[in-house]
Amino acid sequence: MISLSSIKHLRIPFSLFLMPVFFFALALTPNHNGSRITWVFIAIHFFLYPSSNGYNSYFDKDEESIGGLKFPPKVTKDLYWLSLVFFLVAIGIGATINLGFALMLLIYGLVSMAYSHPMVRIKKYPWLSWFIAGLFQGYFTFAMTYAGLSDLNIEVLNKPHVAIPGILTSLMLWGNYPLTQVYQHGEDSRRGDRTLSLVLGIKGTFLFSALVFMVTGASFAWFFLDRNQTQVLWIYLAAMTPIMLYFLTWFNFIRLNPTKYANYNWAMGMNYFSSLALNAFFIYYFLENTQILQALGY
Repeated sequence: MISLSSIKHLRIPFSLFLMPVFFFALALTPNHNGSRITWVFIAIHFFLYPSSNGYNSYFDKDEESIGGLKFPPKVTKDLYWLSLVFFLVAIGIGATINLGFALMLLIYGLVSMAYSHPMVRIKKYPWLSWFIAGLFQGYFTFAMTYAGLSDLNIEVLNKPHVAIPGILTSLMLWGNYPLTQVYQHGEDSRRGDRTLSLVLGIKGTFLFSALVFMVTGASFAWFFLDRNQTQVLWIYLAAMTPIMLYFLTWFNFIRLNPTKYANYNWAMGMNYFSSLALNAFFIYYFLENTQILQALGY
């Protein structure tokens, strides 16, 4: 019997926050196929990510707010098995595309499991967990998505035309990732997890994220200018504007009262602003880069 709490801990809507990586890969994929696009999307966003969410929730056993759940229900044993079933389904879907894509889904899932499993628990190492989370949710996921969409194998990880935009997606996540931890200091401390935000402190987290955001913006500007896509750069900057305004507003409140404003609502607001703006931008970039807009007369 699958409990309602287990379904909630899968946090399927939370996949929205990582969806820009999919659309960025889609925009740069040369061989589009409707069936592959659909199944790659389903495998990653409806099974792989929820499996990771559920598995990590099972071992974390959070009692305070987590990403996508302000009041997480108590975990039950069926969550563990449900997360593994979702993982196997993701790999099974991947295998219908090719074994290389399935292998990448397997690698992502195993690394995700190591993040919270007590035998390894990457989460308790501040810099290592920050690096691995950003690397696998960004660069590796970009390459994995590109491989699935293009019916290619794991060797895409070494291709410059995949690695460069993949690293850009990691930069986005490396900037935002510590911000998702600022409201969890109390629970992380009690559990013995020294997250990067806990090490940096609340104000230090914002300063660090601001620095990475600047590097990310400059890197994307270089990427689009190198491709002679000046118009795309301006659209990108327009998409980033509301995200930066939200971040600066939040940072200003943090400077006044860190304890009061380093909370779940502000952190999730940052995630929603970022995901909506970046999803919209990368969907536009997909339409522009594949010349679909031009074909429609825009």
